[in-house]
Amino acid sequence: MAPHLAAPRHHLAMYNFGLHVDDYESPAVEGFRLREAANFAAAERAKGFVGRSRYAGVEGPESWGEQVFPRFIAASGLDSGPSSLSLWQDLESLMAFSYNGVHADALKHARHWNRKQSWPSLVLWWVDAGTRPAWADGVARLEHLHDKGPSPFAFTFKAAFDSSGEGVVIDRGRVRQLAEANAPDQADLLAHVHSLKP
Repeated sequence: MAPHLAAPRHHLAMYNFGLHVDDYESPAVEGFRLREAANFAAAERAKGFVGRSRYAGVEGPESWGEQVFPRFIAASGLDSGPSSLSLWQDLESLMAFSYNGVHADALKHARHWNRKQSWPSLVLWWVDAGTRPAWADGVARLEHLHDKGPSPFAFTFKAAFDSSGEGVVIDRGRVRQLAEANAPDQADLLAHVHSLKP
């Protein structure tokens, strides 16, 4: 008989934010638009994915509160920026998705669509399992990370903490294993994004 696995007590929340070089519908951002659906689909197929918020006015899962943006958008001339809010089982699951496969392809081309930024590209924090963070939570934690540096309240992969608030080293071997496990389920999506222009 297989051992009983206890349900996780915490999930890892992730919020990211950037600024495009032009309006979302502009030709300069077409490469991003063409890849966006594939990135969401790859996340939903990834090991350790728990859920994500949708955007206002866009079909998909329920929005986790009103979408707001960090203060870094001020004076940009834009009224929105590429951002996402999601939940994962652990650090390794999120890292395996972020830096491999479909999402890694998007990161490789991001310089074509996004402006250079002086703030952290993402922020991580732990929430109780069953809790959905709001967009405003992600904004507050990203600004806190920028202003105060990493802490259990708001951290990054490079300076990570576990759910008890202790500093932790990410298990790179497990990240590789998860990336390898994700690859077959992303193969069709990866072939699609490789066929797209930057």
